[in-house]
Amino acid sequence: MTTAAHEHGTEVVCQAGLQLYVRALHEGTVPERDAAAVPCVTRSGILQPDIEDVRRLRPLVAAIALPRLLHRMEEDISRRRRAERRLTEVFEPLLTLGTRDDDNLSTADGITVLQGVDRINDAIGRVTVEASKEILTIQPGGRRSPTALAVALPREQRLLSRGARMRTLYQHTTRHDPAVLAHFERLQGDVEVRTLDELPQRLLMLDRTVAFIPANTERTLAVEIRHRPLVTYLGTVFDRLWHLATPMHPQAVRQPTLNGITPRQRAIAALLIEGHTDADIADRLGMNVRTARVHIAKLAATLGSESRAQLGYLIGQSGILDPEPDRAR
Repeated sequence: MTTAAHEHGTEVVCQAGLQLYVRALHEGTVPERDAAAVPCVTRSGILQPDIEDVRRLRPLVAAIALPRLLHRMEEDISRRRRAERRLTEVFEPLLTLGTRDDDNLSTADGITVLQGVDRINDAIGRVTVEASKEILTIQPGGRRSPTALAVALPREQRLLSRGARMRTLYQHTTRHDPAVLAHFERLQGDVEVRTLDELPQRLLMLDRTVAFIPANTERTLAVEIRHRPLVTYLGTVFDRLWHLATPMHPQAVRQPTLNGITPRQRAIAALLIEGHTDADIADRLGMNVRTARVHIAKLAATLGSESRAQLGYLIGQSGILDPEPDRAR
């Protein structure tokens, strides 16, 4: 028989221990080694050493064992209830600290984790109603769905109607998206859109007092930030990216080519020489893999490359990645 200790729950005697006790009642005694795997039988006292043979255990008569076990259970219940009362006394004064909403998870002063898409949208909608000066957004990735644009349109227009200004950063792959272009044409007010090859994660900031950022890749968790230094920092990051970006709306600035190489191809070239795969390049530049490969093929044809390794060498020799002088925005 195994001597491994039996896993016990909260019961005083486990099922295996009760079976051994019943066997001992029928047989008179059981070997001490049989109880090694169920120490609850000796700990509870329902099996006790046989004074005539210390290698065996004798059962306590059932009429005495049952009241003893029930008493131990009552003591255990009382002990747990006392522990519950102590925990309640400690935590009750703390339950309202750092929380604004029962459905939210407060993590620190000025930082709240919003759980669930509906809760996130409700929080954004509430803050948008309160805002009146400025809305800054970063929209990474490819095209936005018509549904997402339709939901955003009335909310953004109400904000613009209150005199606020709107500044949005997209990736270059969005510059020719008819749905996005039509969306901004419909908006009435102070609206500007610029684009970059690469962008960080999504950001929404209102009046430079509150910001929202995603907290997981599924976008079912978001962080609402009212911590002033953090909001200021995020605003500064946006301003730096805005300065580097190319105007798209209301007046689009054509991105210049260099020796027949388009800006998008230059961005791909920079990632190629860093050793990124086609899939990585597509993800970072907000395009699908097929489109990325078409641009890579065009880049190779322009530079006269016949292999991937040669393409990297020719990119380095071509000078297309040399720093450009700052252009006025």
